[in-house]
Amino acid sequence: MKRDSKLSLALHALGHMAAQPTRPLRSEDMATAQNTNPVVVRRVLGLLRQAGLVRSAKGHDGGWWLARDAAAITVADVYRAIGEPQFSRPAKGAENPAHCAIERRLHSTMQTALLQAEAVLTDALSRVTLAQIAQEVAGTASTT
Repeated sequence: MKRDSKLSLALHALGHMAAQPTRPLRSEDMATAQNTNPVVVRRVLGLLRQAGLVRSAKGHDGGWWLARDAAAITVADVYRAIGEPQFSRPAKGAENPAHCAIERRLHSTMQTALLQAEAVLTDALSRVTLAQIAQEVAGTASTT
């Protein structure tokens, strides 16, 4: 996964929220941890809020929290909320179909394969919850 992707940022932020469910996380702190701008963090978290995965509150004691129990949120939920497919992006020039029959067929073949890969990825991500990730990290941290 690209280090600078919205999905990477979202999963990192949600992982911290799952590990500390009672503590609100500020977008400024998450931005510092991800070496990005707080506005970028708020935009990504806004997508997660629209999907019902996080909630937020303004003010001195404000921040971001999980909207549901971490065990009820899968990585696939996050993946879908971000809307940033890893494989099945529309082909370049898809809005102007190729005039060459071979090129059209190649695009079609590639798009079908990419959609199948996307389905396999989403299926695998649906079997991992934020709670599992937080639990594994907590187990690792206690042994180091």
